[in-house]
Amino acid sequence: MAALIEVRNLTKEFQRSSGMGGDAGTIRAVDDISFDIQQGEVLGLVGESGSGKSTTGRLILRLIEPTDGSVTFDGKSVFTLPKQELRLLRRRMQIVFQDPYGAFNPRMTVGNIIGEALELRGVPRAERAHEAGEFLKIVQLPHHYVARYPHEFSGGQRQRIGIARALAAKPEFIVADEPVSALDVSTQSEIVNLLLQLQADLNLTMLFISHDLSVVKVLCDRVAVMQHGRIVELAPSEQLFRAPQEDYTKELLAAIPIPDPKRARRAA
Repeated sequence: MAALIEVRNLTKEFQRSSGMGGDAGTIRAVDDISFDIQQGEVLGLVGESGSGKSTTGRLILRLIEPTDGSVTFDGKSVFTLPKQELRLLRRRMQIVFQDPYGAFNPRMTVGNIIGEALELRGVPRAERAHEAGEFLKIVQLPHHYVARYPHEFSGGQRQRIGIARALAAKPEFIVADEPVSALDVSTQSEIVNLLLQLQADLNLTMLFISHDLSVVKVLCDRVAVMQHGRIVELAPSEQLFRAPQEDYTKELLAAIPIPDPKRARRAA
């Protein structure tokens, strides 16, 4: 398989305020990381809150600017593209957020929300409502939901709408940023199964960001483990779960809940 995404020495520093008498300076959220994502692969990016996972996803899409390093998408340097070319490239790169409700305009109908992605593809306005309904059907929601508003839906339904909006641009690559962490367990399972089906049907390449290793194990081909902005381990999913090499990875695996309360999982 050819690499669709190539990340090299990616670094992001944020300025730290000196409020409350603290020292001003910089925080290195992403610290000189490098990895590839192969065409059609689902790469899991895991770690505790604050490890730099979401920042990495946003850097790859150039939603925020890097301090250093490079990201190449299908041979094109994401960070050096002029705005017009970047806009065209973004049709091929989309994101699914942890909280889709926060990413939706509450005054827009679902049809108009998905229609924004359709506009990127040049779909005529008169055809957008119908096509938005077709994308709703892909994520297993009824066509007529195009006329409703975000507040009328459950968390799981809103996440399906967020996925439909991402798919409407017909992307090749999706960053899924903690897409199930805010959902209950049964709904998580439904969304993970949906993503598995969509990835297989559409041959999507995906960066799946999560702190939940039990979900990552089901969905991902390889897993990268982040700690304090650095990737400390990267391995095929089966190998990482069977024989983790780093102590931090072992600690994460040991923290996965198990269904039998009489058993205790021990770190390898």
